[in-house]
Amino acid sequence: MAFTLTFIKLFFWITYLVSPLLLLLCFIVIVLGQWVASIEKWNRFDALYWTFITATTVGYGDIRPLKKASKVISVLIAFLGLMFTGILVAVTLNTASVAFEKHIDEKELNKLKQEFNSQLAMKESFFSSKISRPTLTNKQINN
Repeated sequence: MAFTLTFIKLFFWITYLVSPLLLLLCFIVIVLGQWVASIEKWNRFDALYWTFITATTVGYGDIRPLKKASKVISVLIAFLGLMFTGILVAVTLNTASVAFEKHIDEKELNKLKQEFNSQLAMKESFFSSKISRPTLTNKQINN
């Protein structure tokens, strides 16, 4: 439970720190989506729906741009959406790593390391050992 609470606190704190960047990306995505809406003659709600479906790279295909300029902008929206998602994933992974380090028991960690290293050594010795394979001579092949 302590790990979960630490994770939640850190996640919201780090998200707060990167929120200016996240908000900027959201704002740019929304503006670009509304620009596509004006080019394609869509209403605002459909444009907002399409924008976030495109930014999250879900892309249902029920609404799609037909003009070249709109298609170019939609690629930019998708790229910005990937950046947004990448930032959230990086924040989540970093938060989990920090919370894990804060709550890990050193004895348990050393035990896991030893177990991992012994299994790794077993696998390495298995794959590095020479397995004898029967070889066929030319005489055996010709018969």
